[in-house]
Formats: sequence, structure tokens, C-alpha cells
Amino acid sequence: MARMKFLSDAERCIECNGCVTACKNEHEIPWGINRRRVVTINDGEPGEKSISVACMHCSDAPCMAVCPVNCFYKTDEGVVLHDKDLCIGCGYCFYACPFGAPQFPQEGQFGQRGKMDKCTFCSGGPEENNSEAEFEKYGRNRLAEGKLPLCAEMCSTKALLAGDADVISDIFRNRVLIRGKGAELWGWNSAYGKPEKKEGAAS
Repeated sequence: MARMKFLSDAERCIECNGCVTACKNEHEIPWGINRRRVVTINDGEPGEKSISVACMHCSDAPCMAVCPVNCFYKTDEGVVLHDKDLCIGCGYCFYACPFGAPQFPQEGQFGQRGKMDKCTFCSGGPEENNSEAEFEKYGRNRLAEGKLPLCAEMCSTKALLAGDADVISDIFRNRVLIRGKGAELWGWNSAYGKPEKKEGAAS
């Protein structure tokens, strides 16, 4: 059985936010909720990097460990999902997640947050596959249709990879090998070859 994972290639991400838009449109996500976002480090400075961040569907998910009502569960493909009917909106998962994946649609008196929402790897929820109830609560179940998450499919530079962890690891490994030393060391000498010194030439 495949183990589904996301991988964001910071050398390819151009901060177009196409993945964010694709996710919101595909699942008709309400205003104020972003299941996926693009984070830029050292914005506007030399060496800035951008990565697309969402739920990483951790093998040992901290959100599952802290949930007091055990609304989280893991599918056979390793996708971490939750049951909105069980969620009480306590926010523990929000504080436990290192990626800030859990989103809460409401802010009100007495810490009211509403039901938690997060990336589902486009695999719906505990409702019947591709049912109206599933779409209303969790969005489209693309995995049940034999498709990958739309955010990765719509990435114009293929910076965001999604699918079987072994397959996307091989893709990324090949990219790194082709790049050689990495983008930060890629320059004129690497691209066009360093001129060789002639014997006897002054150093």
C-alpha cells in the first residue's frame, strides 16, 4: 500500500500561490480558511526561498496524540484525517501541529472556534466516498477518483509533489543529483566550466 506524502521543492517554488487557489476552488473552502499557504523566508533578500505548506500527514502525528476526543484517524495510505462530528473545537491540535495546519473558522467569546478544518490530501473524510455530505464537510475526494491532490497537479513549476512517498523521494533525489551542488553554489563556473590554469602561469 502506498504511503502518501507531500514534498515542496524550495528551489522551484516561485510563490505564485497557484496551489492555494486550486485548493480553495476545488473544495469550496469558506472565507478565512486556508488549508494550504505559501511561506517565504528572507523575502526580498538574496537567497529568498518559498515553500508550500499544509498538513504533512505525519507518520507520528502530534495532533492525533493531543486530541481529547480522538477525532483523528489515519487511512491505509497514511493520510491523517479527522471526524468533524467528533471535533469539539478545543484547539489542542492547532498548538501541537508544527506546520500550523489545523484551521478554525470562528473566533468568538469564551474561545469558541468552531469545527477544525485542515488539508485532507484530497481524500475526503469518514462519510461515504463522493457523497454530498462528504463534500460539504471535507471537500472533494480525489483519491477515491484515482487522482492526486489538485494543489500538486496545478503547480506550474512542479515544485509541489504529492503521492507515494517512495516515488516523490526518487523524483526529488534525481533533481538534487542533476543540480549538483545546489542552487546557492550554482554560478558561472559550474555552468560553463572553470578555466584551467596553464602550467607555469602565475597564480
